[in-house]
Amino acid sequence: MIKVGNYSNIMWKIRMDTIDKNILQILQKNTTLPLSEIANRVGISKTPCWNRIRALEEKGVIREKVAILDKGKLNLNVVVFLSISVSHHSDSWVKKFSETVKKHEQIIEVYRVTGSNMDYLLKIVAASVAEYDEFQQRLINEIEFSNMSSSIALKEIKRATALPLEFLKV
Repeated sequence: MIKVGNYSNIMWKIRMDTIDKNILQILQKNTTLPLSEIANRVGISKTPCWNRIRALEEKGVIREKVAILDKGKLNLNVVVFLSISVSHHSDSWVKKFSETVKKHEQIIEVYRVTGSNMDYLLKIVAASVAEYDEFQQRLINEIEFSNMSSSIALKEIKRATALPLEFLKV
């Protein structure tokens, strides 16, 4: 059994074995592989392989299947990490903040963080620094905050979408 998450303060567990782990490793790298190829690689037939994939989807281990796009080829060459500090964290503020960040497609990731002088970290993409500046000015009018700081990424050194599965005990 693998402890996967905490939902509403109730711990839940999902049974997985080496075959499930191998299926996940394959799918994290390429979801377009034919079912027959995945089944062959993990050493089972197509029907049991399909059943395992469906079970992993139904249990929420596989949340979605997406295409990873090249942001440079889409003229989104600027990546900005925006740090936001707030003076209060009321439920109404958090709700408004969540609604605000979800409506802006250029905000591609948002985290509530600890261990620094910031409360939230946003990852934002833009076509240019000028476009980001315009976006940030609009955001300033939409979010109540006590401090805001931007860091522009100069070079992407590592980017991964696959989670490390070697630590799973099966």
